[in-house]
Amino acid sequence: MEKKDVILTVNGMDKSFGATKALKNVGIEIYRNEIHGLIGENGSGKSTLSSIIAGMQKCDEGTMEYCGRPYGPANIFEAEKAGIAMVGQEQNTLEDISVAENIFIGKEERFQSGPIVNSGKMNREARTVLDGLGLGKIKAEEQLKHYDFEQRKLVEIARALYDRPELMIVDETSTALSKYGREILYRTINGLRDQNKAVLFISHDIVEIMAVCDRVTILRDGEIVCTLPKEQYDSHTMKQYMVGREIEENYYRTDYENRLTDEVALRAEHINTEVLKDVSLELHYGEILGIGGLTDCGMHELGQVLFGLRRPVAGSVCTGDGTPLKNPSVALKKKIAYISKNRDKEALMLSSTILENICLPSLDKLKKGLLVTPGAEKAFALKYADLLSVKMDRITQNVMYLSGGNKQKVAVAKWLGTDADIYIFDCPTRGIDVGVQSDIYDLLERLRKKKKAILMISEELPEVIGMSDRILILKDGSLTAEIGRSKNTTENTLIHYII
Repeated sequence: MEKKDVILTVNGMDKSFGATKALKNVGIEIYRNEIHGLIGENGSGKSTLSSIIAGMQKCDEGTMEYCGRPYGPANIFEAEKAGIAMVGQEQNTLEDISVAENIFIGKEERFQSGPIVNSGKMNREARTVLDGLGLGKIKAEEQLKHYDFEQRKLVEIARALYDRPELMIVDETSTALSKYGREILYRTINGLRDQNKAVLFISHDIVEIMAVCDRVTILRDGEIVCTLPKEQYDSHTMKQYMVGREIEENYYRTDYENRLTDEVALRAEHINTEVLKDVSLELHYGEILGIGGLTDCGMHELGQVLFGLRRPVAGSVCTGDGTPLKNPSVALKKKIAYISKNRDKEALMLSSTILENICLPSLDKLKKGLLVTPGAEKAFALKYADLLSVKMDRITQNVMYLSGGNKQKVAVAKWLGTDADIYIFDCPTRGIDVGVQSDIYDLLERLRKKKKAILMISEELPEVIGMSDRILILKDGSLTAEIGRSKNTTENTLIHYII
């Protein structure tokens, strides 16, 4: 049997956050010339492990060896200098500086002549890096705020690649990318493997893991369950290992009766923005209306317009009773909830507690006279955190310390507490594991049966097909199709109208 070239070894690693044991005696080996997958439920310890390897935090116990030598970076810059780079799930760029300055943050001295940074030289070098990834549309000299979430994530990939890392950690990055962005990511990591380097690839998408990775390690509750070679991959078994229980292979809806009520919850007429072109729709009570398309088709802007976060250039949005929706304050009064795709920037206050996030939209409801009592807040927050099974140390824990999936649960819990009648979900299962996905789908179905109106925006076509009563397809800002719920609808049916 051929002896593998080990690039990184982790032995006996422990990490705790208060009473929460994030990692328990974790051991893992990563080889050169491989893409090594890491999967597990939200809160299983994946991001904790990867952040320790990348120098973002220290472990409590355990050792690491990198390229045959003891390894323990003091910070992320030390890890990068050693040859380990990381790209995460959430945004990790600065929008008020240029693309080039983001790529070379912490490396500015390379372009200095005395105290002055040669911005022309920096921009030219950034252009070379971007062109190498096929990112010709991104301008090195422009401020990053002019680009969308996906393009910013691609800039992070460019930054990680600049110093030609020996080990690249990709922590759920693909959840922020469209098909186009994922192709760039896959091409990049395959190239690193072919150069005898290594990739640690973290994803919740088991199909993606099976397609991309040479081996996969499964974490559950901070412990290694097993490591499987490619020839032993089986999606059903891997799901069981992840969650410790049976997960149905098909957790979408199984009903196909399409009975729309006549009662309109939300109506948009002839909406035009910089992206959207003459978009009109009606959302009915008791239905899930799916919005599908490519990431830049305008669907995310549509969600913001419907909630009043973005004013259209022309057109109108109103509730079924004719009330114009011109801002979020009116939307809240009309019992409309909006769960944004961008958890960290729009859906949550990261530096605030779970309690504060859940209670914020419901403070008027919690008031007794002019005051909200601490007891009432705590009871309310615990009720909805428990309802969504949020994994937390305590209800007063800051949201920034939760895993991506548990952040998503808090984002949903805070709107459930308002007892809204209309829900706008933008990518409700982005970056969450199969167990939590199943819980979210079950929640959507329960809300539908309660005659709530649900608009679900998603870049995942199986999700749109599996959960929607009707599907609207957007392409380049225009509606191209309306498709009713049917057993015969396939991804190819939708792709015909998307591309």
